[in-house]
Amino acid sequence: MILSSKTILKKIKEKEIMIEPLLSSQLQPASIDLRIGGHFLAIDEHSTPLISLDKPPMYKEICKEQIIIPPKAFVLGTTIEYIRLPATMTAFVEGRSSIGRLGLFIQNAGWVDPGFEGHITLELYNANCVPIELKAGRRLCQLILASLDQESTPYNGKYNGQNKATESKIYLDEDAEELSQKRNKKFKEFD
Repeated sequence: MILSSKTILKKIKEKEIMIEPLLSSQLQPASIDLRIGGHFLAIDEHSTPLISLDKPPMYKEICKEQIIIPPKAFVLGTTIEYIRLPATMTAFVEGRSSIGRLGLFIQNAGWVDPGFEGHITLELYNANCVPIELKAGRRLCQLILASLDQESTPYNGKYNGQNKATESKIYLDEDAEELSQKRNKKFKEFD
């Protein structure tokens, strides 16, 4: 069940969930608007000629209160708000319609697992043909909270506790290690 803003505020007051800092202007009927912070990451195309899922790419760190995203460019940003969910709740992150209508696509893979704690990293893509300027503090996306049918095992993954825009860590996935071992074994057979 998706939570109303009244229920969200009640759960915040009861310290069941945390969304901090939170302004009254961020409250929507069934969501909380989240604001963009001043920390960004962009893939360094001069140091990363190819993106592989098996190793981390090099990123450029950008710490500014204002960023201009070029046309057809992709950057990672972070929310100002720190989120903590219990093991009985999950959340979805959606871009605000007003922002999408300008050609800025906002994701965080769309899903926040039960038990997650930290700032949310947002994937920002300028689908437009002109640059888009973003200023820290602007409401860019909305957090929709939902109750689970029963308590879950809390998320304890590689992004828990993140406090700024956080790069992809897919190379740490267990299946990545398994694939690497199988590939190495296969190459040894040919030696």
